[in-house]
Amino acid sequence: QLQASGGGLVQAGGSLRLSCTASGRTYSSFVSGWFRQAPGKEREYVAAIRWSGGNTYYADSAKGRFTISRDSAEKTVFLQMNNLRPEDTAVYYCAADNAIGLATIGIRSAYKFWGRGTLVTVSS
Repeated sequence: QLQASGGGLVQAGGSLRLSCTASGRTYSSFVSGWFRQAPGKEREYVAAIRWSGGNTYYADSAKGRFTISRDSAEKTVFLQMNNLRPEDTAVYYCAADNAIGLATIGIRSAYKFWGRGTLVTVSS
């Protein structure tokens, strides 16, 4: 199971850090990803990280502002979001799978495990 937290209301230009903690069995081959879904829009990829090696990957919308990281001992993945914009307003979901390749790292349907979302609201 995945449990996401850390959402909230923040003004434009502010920061938030989301957390996603895994319970139960995990695999070193896991890839954890963050996706988001704004009202009336499709769920979109934000960032991902490989548990083994810590390689990180970002959607263009996240590059330079968001940082994904993990604490392997705590089975937790973080998404540090800086310089937030109103268009970042969305429900953010964490996801994980142990069979993600480079070609599928940003594809929602490739992830087997999902957490409940956490709402991020950025006011202008």
